Amino acid sequence: MPANILVVEDEPAIQELIAINLEHAGHNVLRAHDAEQASHMVREVLPDVILLDWMLPGQSGLAFARRLRGDERTRAIPIIMLTARGADTDKVAGLESGADDYVTKPFSPRELVARIKAVLRRRSPQLTEEPVELGGVRLDPVTHRVSAGNSGLGLGPTEFRLLHFLMTHPERVHSRAQLLDKVWGDHVFVEERTVDVHIRRLRKSLEPTGCERHIQTVRGSGYRFAATP
Repeated sequence: MPANILVVEDEPAIQELIAINLEHAGHNVLRAHDAEQASHMVREVLPDVILLDWMLPGQSGLAFARRLRGDERTRAIPIIMLTARGADTDKVAGLESGADDYVTKPFSPRELVARIKAVLRRRSPQLTEEPVELGGVRLDPVTHRVSAGNSGLGLGPTEFRLLHFLMTHPERVHSRAQLLDKVWGDHVFVEERTVDVHIRRLRKSLEPTGCERHIQTVRGSGYRFAATP
């Protein structure tokens, strides 16, 4: 599935090369040339991944990564550090600042796309195109099909995204606010009770196969997908 990727790079030629390859891979690209511009963009819309150059004008990428990790709203965004600094001590510093991965320049565009895919698989599996099968339910994000046993299930787009997120984070309890951020998107202002409506719709769609029991309500906390209800 396409991801929104923020590229923070002050060298125009490198930024353009990265953007072209990411767009070719099907991703949506946002661009910033320094930490200040990137910070403004992150306040507007949360990206799914940030590619962050270490050596930026003004605040360094290292300091900006620490800022992102120190803010509850942005601490979970995957960060891949891009830099010409290849010493082991530099890599340790980059990872300790909060980066999920560290790519040394020059790098292969294909390698970078593969690194992004790996980070998304670890940190945001709902953004990958890999099918997920759990508790007798199978969901394929590429074909947008859900099935249980030999039965296909008809889900609306919101119910599909909701199920995909819950299935890729099994057994974890998610509050209504967390589900709104992850499924509806950051800066989408709707009532938290909207989640309850779509949970009911999702359960109703799963009822013919008996799989609605996997969607559990945790009183006072939220919802989870239980593999073995």
